[in-house]
Amino acid sequence: MAGTDSSIKLDLGPSPVVILCEPQLGENIGTAIRAMANFGLWELRLVNPREGWPNEKAEAASTKASHVLEKVQVFERIEDAIADLSLVFATTARKRDMNKPVIGPDLAGNRMHGHIQGGQKTGLLFGRERWGLNNEEVALCDAIVTLPVEPSFASLNIAQAVLVLAYEWRRASREGEELPFSSSEGVAADKKDMVRMFEHLESSLERAGFFTVEEKRPSMVNNIRAMLGRANFNAQEVRTFRGMISSLERAHERERKGNNDKNTPAEISE
Repeated sequence: MAGTDSSIKLDLGPSPVVILCEPQLGENIGTAIRAMANFGLWELRLVNPREGWPNEKAEAASTKASHVLEKVQVFERIEDAIADLSLVFATTARKRDMNKPVIGPDLAGNRMHGHIQGGQKTGLLFGRERWGLNNEEVALCDAIVTLPVEPSFASLNIAQAVLVLAYEWRRASREGEELPFSSSEGVAADKKDMVRMFEHLESSLERAGFFTVEEKRPSMVNNIRAMLGRANFNAQEVRTFRGMISSLERAHERERKGNNDKNTPAEISE
């Protein structure tokens, strides 16, 4: 989905912190940054990234999300990366042998939004590409967030997991707001224009011999009007549709005139 508009000012308001534990590939960090930027998250913390930081591959994969790149922080321990947060969710697809609340991404989004509204900081902890988070790392968190994935294929790419959780936070924090844009369907056609369109079509169909059984004509007309009425034409679409009818009528007239000319006997010159 393309649609980046660099002329729109970024709103770097309070949002969840994303913590990536020992990410292995710069490309994965970069795509996670892109996912964060898509939904208004901007604070990323890395714990012992294997390829170090800064990382050219991460920068290339982030698709110019410089406002996130410039604020990345690097830590040696998860304990330090989450020290200033009062609510942290561990993301995992595996069942853990511990007494820890397990919630879905929608509830996590709602809880993060409420927590941030209360002036507190919250974070999302994501594990390594190969095996995710250790139990000791999950134990540091307040709850587990897991997705309703297919059990036989449960592993998500880091960026995918970040995207889902970032979306859910954005949804919760923008509850009731309109989408960025709506359909450009124009002004709805009024009934007068719709009736004229119906009558134009029915007249054309009449001349073309469509209504072959007169007693069935009323029900056929009603069906045609009901069918076209479900399309919710706007004013421009009515004009376009009537133009199509007129074009077909003119083509039919030209064809009929051509056939008549062929059937006219040629004059005999003396």
